[in-house]
Amino acid sequence: MLMHLSSWPEIDARLSDGGVLSRTAIVPIGSNEQHGPTGLLGTDWLCPEIIAHAAEKGDERLVVAPTFNIGMAQHHLAFAGTISLRPSTFMAAIIDWVSSLSRHGFERIYFLNGHGGNVATIEATFSEIYADWSFGGEQPEFSLKLRNWWDLPGVLGLCNSLFPTGHGAHATPSEIAVTQAAYPDRIKTADYQPRIAPNGPIRDALDYRARFPDGRIGSDPAQASPEKGQRIIDTAIPALIRDVMAFAEEARV
Repeated sequence: MLMHLSSWPEIDARLSDGGVLSRTAIVPIGSNEQHGPTGLLGTDWLCPEIIAHAAEKGDERLVVAPTFNIGMAQHHLAFAGTISLRPSTFMAAIIDWVSSLSRHGFERIYFLNGHGGNVATIEATFSEIYADWSFGGEQPEFSLKLRNWWDLPGVLGLCNSLFPTGHGAHATPSEIAVTQAAYPDRIKTADYQPRIAPNGPIRDALDYRARFPDGRIGSDPAQASPEKGQRIIDTAIPALIRDVMAFAEEARV
């Protein structure tokens, strides 16, 4: 069930049906930021959305919330089209998403993330949310989980086998391949040098642009193809379903 394409009575009925996944919501979360000269700006939110929506087609018991498509990407702001939230704004928005979903009765909220720069802030937000309950001496009415899509079992191994060199850390051929599989009419090409981009630290926006002029970090995205992207998606689908099911079945103590 895709929440944004459902009516409120349909969501209400799903919450009440007693199924093991009925009170679990998947939230695709990412960022709208530069991905080198060939990557779509939406890559980091498109990848988790593509995988979550494909998994929902394979198992209609899944409930997928609307995609949280703006994240913490200040270090990419020297590139046109990047939109970023401050960490404090990002945290406040996540808290409101969790509060909204839990108010309706969702007891498991699973964030499927597509942007490494989000991780620290999401984990800090989880701690902030749990702290309110811990200081009050009460058990929260919900559990939260964060999973990067590339960390789903089997996915990173496949990516490394498909791209043994030039996979890199940003604007990777694996993430670009996933978007190419879903949006083959939006494939971009460019003549860039060096073939494999340099590696280095990530700091502020101007430092990033100076170190990585075309936006790539350690990657050669020209290796991407829709066929490779579909293999990644096909591997991620069952892994996501199993991971969400295990989360939904966790015993409350």
